[in-house]
Amino acid sequence: MSLWHPDVRRRILHEEGEVVIDEVRRHWVTRIVPVMIILVSYICFLAMSALGSLWWAGLIVGLIIGVLGFWRLQLEWMDRFVVTNMRVFRVKGVFEQQIATMPLTRILDISMRRPFWGTIFNYGHFTFETAAQDQWLRDVYFVSNPEGRDRIIQRVITRAGARAMATFDPQTMHE
Repeated sequence: MSLWHPDVRRRILHEEGEVVIDEVRRHWVTRIVPVMIILVSYICFLAMSALGSLWWAGLIVGLIIGVLGFWRLQLEWMDRFVVTNMRVFRVKGVFEQQIATMPLTRILDISMRRPFWGTIFNYGHFTFETAAQDQWLRDVYFVSNPEGRDRIIQRVITRAGARAMATFDPQTMHE
């Protein structure tokens, strides 16, 4: 386990012929709040000189806020959604990694939602519908380039044969 990178490649079943099609990092907008927290810690460090004999209070508060900001930044970095030719899975967590896996054959439906800001900054949220309803793999938020990613996922599912190709026979419609 690495504290700096989720290392999804080691979770791939190479001996079964599994290959990574797409590794999705969370969109950069998820890093805005952690960076703002880090900037607040920097302001606390700058305020140390103005606090006089209480300079240590600025140091302690700045360190606590800074660690919180870097922690949230690392949590965002370690959250990955991976599409392979056999399954989709998600890895998240720093010290304690959580992994959820869903075979392509269990995906019944995929919906994508783009909020107002998602339209402007090119991100969206995916919902995967399955018979079992895996809880934290069901919703994947802040996916960059959602239309392109949706096409990739649909193509992988189709190529894997998870969805039968619908044939339309106009003769059967009139019976």
